[in-house]
Amino acid sequence: MGWVMMSERELGRIEVLSRVVDGSMSAATAASVLAVSTRQIRRMVKRFREDGAAALRHGLRGRPSNNQIRAGLREDVTRLVRKHFADFGPTLAAEKLLERHGLKVSRETLRGWMAEEGLWLSRKQRRTFHQPRLRRERVGELIQIDGSDHHWFEDRADRCTLLVFIDDATSTLMQMRFVPSESTFAYFEALDGYLEQHGRPVAFYSDKHSIFRVAKAEAKTGHGMTQFGRALAELNIEILCANSSQAKGRVERANRTLQDRLVKELRLESISDMTAGNAFLPEFMVRFNAQFAKIPARPDNLHRPLNIARDRKAEILCWRDQRYVDRQLTLRYERKRIMLEQNEVTKGLIGKYVETYVFADGRLDIRWKGLSLPYSAFDDNQQHVTHAAITENKRLSEVLAYTKALQDAAPPKVKTVGKQKSRYEPTGKKSSGRRSWLDKRAERRAEEAAQVAGQASDV
Repeated sequence: MGWVMMSERELGRIEVLSRVVDGSMSAATAASVLAVSTRQIRRMVKRFREDGAAALRHGLRGRPSNNQIRAGLREDVTRLVRKHFADFGPTLAAEKLLERHGLKVSRETLRGWMAEEGLWLSRKQRRTFHQPRLRRERVGELIQIDGSDHHWFEDRADRCTLLVFIDDATSTLMQMRFVPSESTFAYFEALDGYLEQHGRPVAFYSDKHSIFRVAKAEAKTGHGMTQFGRALAELNIEILCANSSQAKGRVERANRTLQDRLVKELRLESISDMTAGNAFLPEFMVRFNAQFAKIPARPDNLHRPLNIARDRKAEILCWRDQRYVDRQLTLRYERKRIMLEQNEVTKGLIGKYVETYVFADGRLDIRWKGLSLPYSAFDDNQQHVTHAAITENKRLSEVLAYTKALQDAAPPKVKTVGKQKSRYEPTGKKSSGRRSWLDKRAERRAEEAAQVAGQASDV
């Protein structure tokens, strides 16, 4: 009979059936041991007695599987993938192999082949490792800042943005403020509160938002820095921009924690608007810092005193620009026509640039070498959202809310149906436009007919 290859499971069955055959074990007990029915035990005992142990092995042993991949298919597939789909993922490559070459291979089989051939890396293998950045050693050396747009008040109010200032050395929340969206004036307001409470840090660390960084380095106009950057430069504070979110991971992780804890705290306090939320934030920050803040490596505090008068600080934390004065002593600003009052100073400003100061409360001040100039503004109520205007994603909610308010305030339009749009309504008035040559010809023929009729009457 020769050697018969069997599995351990099949050898165990032979041992049990042998005991059934010699009467040392009942069929019911054997069925319980092998987890089959007693009828199946009787069938197996019958085959065992007739054909011996070889009858108990699996009938498909040694035969190729019905789902076996044909010989040479792997070589053909890997050759085509390497030639045509080397940068494709397994799913797309499997689709294109079937579509273009008629070769049907499951995506997981293809994934394994591509991985073995070095054509595909798993998500774990593709993971990018970022070099860990150690904390700064002293408080005030580096302050990470970011804005987090979220449903902070859940369904009780619209989405808004939380501005977060966090110390890199200790993970201490230094300043937080709810604002409608990230904007220069929103950061000016938060920065004002930070400076009054802590003083001037060495540097701020932010992302590459256009508030902090000029997007086009080759821009031909401007001063090479944003309004926020200009204000920090005047305050002798450095601004640094991170290349990735991982680089400013401390403020990013703080945002995720706040999106969980702060939202629930606001719910428990029944706070549903930004004003009440901003009043609650100082109390929340004290409890949060007591639980999560770290001890700095060195005890020094690098914050410097502000030592700036309030009026001077307001001049720094504002939007400053330059405008050209034309021959009529007028200039344009934000769709407004600004006319300077004529005096000894303004007479010499024709053809020159004056400075515009826009403050957080909306006041506009025109200055020449620090001297405030009196002016009159025309077409003041011109604020509107330009059709197809480019809007940053972080300001989208605020712009949509403003647009909705304008639409609600606009008078309702009369609906027109069918031909009502272009229906002609006669007024009885003659057209004041030029006469056509047809009208002139008709008048000439009428005059000729009148002359002929007059001559006939004379005869």
